[in-house]
Amino acid sequence: MLIVMRKGADTEAQEKIKAYLIERGYDIHQSTGANRVIIGVIGDTENLPEADIQAFPGVLQVVRIAKEE
Repeated sequence: MLIVMRKGADTEAQEKIKAYLIERGYDIHQSTGANRVIIGVIGDTENLPEADIQAFPGVLQVVRIAKEE
């Protein structure tokens, strides 16, 4: 799963979502670009509701990466 943060998302918004994910046992990888921060969620995210992530302040988009069958 990839979480794309809004351009103006502050550090506090990023930290809140990362803490939420880590508390649930996921590893994260953050990629910081000139205009966007992308948080990669590492682990089985099948039961992680996109709506819960989308509700966090500063989240622009949630992209689920389908696993091959």
